[in-house]
Amino acid sequence: MSAKNMQPPAFVAGLGWAVVGFLLALVFLIDPLDLHTFDDVFLGQRGGSGEVEGAADATLWTCGMHPEVLQKEPGTCPICKMDLTPLQNASPAADSSPNNGPPPTVWTCPEHAMIEQEEPGTCPIGGRELVVREQNDEQSEEQDGHQHDGHQHESQTVTIDPAVVQNMNVRSSLAERRRLNHRVRSVGYLEYDQARMVTVTTKYSGWIDKVYVNYVGERVEKAQPLFEVYSPELVQTQEELLSALRFAERLSPDVEPLASERAQRLVQAAERRLRYWDISDDQIAWIRDSGEVIRTMTVQAPASGVVMKRMKGLEGMAIRPGMETFHLADLSALWVTVEVFEDQASLIGPGTPAEMSFSAFPGVTFRGKVRFIEPEVSEKTRTLRAKVDLENPDGRLRTGMFATVMFRPPSSERPVTVPALAVLRTGERDLVVMDLGDGRFAPRRVVLGHEHDGWVEVLAGVEEGERVVTSSQFLLDSESSLRAAIQKMAEGQL
Repeated sequence: MSAKNMQPPAFVAGLGWAVVGFLLALVFLIDPLDLHTFDDVFLGQRGGSGEVEGAADATLWTCGMHPEVLQKEPGTCPICKMDLTPLQNASPAADSSPNNGPPPTVWTCPEHAMIEQEEPGTCPIGGRELVVREQNDEQSEEQDGHQHDGHQHESQTVTIDPAVVQNMNVRSSLAERRRLNHRVRSVGYLEYDQARMVTVTTKYSGWIDKVYVNYVGERVEKAQPLFEVYSPELVQTQEELLSALRFAERLSPDVEPLASERAQRLVQAAERRLRYWDISDDQIAWIRDSGEVIRTMTVQAPASGVVMKRMKGLEGMAIRPGMETFHLADLSALWVTVEVFEDQASLIGPGTPAEMSFSAFPGVTFRGKVRFIEPEVSEKTRTLRAKVDLENPDGRLRTGMFATVMFRPPSSERPVTVPALAVLRTGERDLVVMDLGDGRFAPRRVVLGHEHDGWVEVLAGVEEGERVVTSSQFLLDSESSLRAAIQKMAEGQL
């Protein structure tokens, strides 16, 4: 048989090519290798939206006590054997996608960036006018980063079955206005009242002839003699006074009125000079009555008190004007110097009442008031010093004694407060878990003030009458963080 007779008929060859072409088309359409070449070119991601919808509609089952347990079908928890419940996601979180429209306008404080409001107003902390916060990509990335770290946005809401809420022993409390009666406890020590300290000096030169007070700590009374001074200036001025008196006595006002008037002026000038040198009126009167010069003038105590300082070797010493010979302090009232921390300084001011106790007098409470607070903070202790007035009429309190001080500053305001147990402190921010009712909970960022007796002041973030969770909020916070991560996985963001 020839080679020409061995070739197949033409219709058989055409049929074979048709079969091959049909198979290639079938493979191209079915796409068993999931290449989607034809869909990408002509139809545009066939089945893509259906898969996303299927992923979004797929129900995950979890355990109310162990939220880390996730399954695609119902069953029992492998840890506690409880029946799994369907995981309910807060769909409003998905509607807040930036592709659905422009972001809402947020008003914030230039100095306190944690203050966020949906309408204009003033900062609850500093009182400044709020400004519009500019939304940018960096802020969006920062918010996403906080969610990845487990600190979900305040609008993230979770819904938990009421039976699970009861098993978790979730309790909540109302945010209410109350007066916080603050108490500041600190320590202090007694010192002299600087307003009751005097220094004994002379305004003339001379020599100390005799000393009456001889040691430190001696009690002296006002006008009590301290020492005697011989001063040539004083002797000369006394002689001028006596001469002027004798001259004025010889002149009759009726016969020589002008000369008599001049003589009286000389007398007054000599007396005025002695008064300027702190010579008392009684001493001047004695000079006029006796007609004699006092050789040594007695220096008297200007006030009652205790000798704090005395110059050594006074007797026979030459003194100059302004030289400190004695230092006296009145112990009928003392100062208590109290160390106050920086965060407590705003609670204390002039007039704040204080209660003090001393180990030397157990069971006895002394009361006083703050006179002033020093204007600078100690670099070593980071504290402010407050001066408290303390009466000491019987003199039993001594300088240097340590005191336990309790301040009770009065409070006229009634701020919004929540239980201190409701606050979650992360280090970077403070959060509370809000009880929205019907098993819905949401974390919210707050700005806190002072804390006292288990209640903490809320400056921003919570309004009066809202409910905050006071127990098991850590479980709710972890539940919200976990569900936020699941929601992002369903949306393809993780």
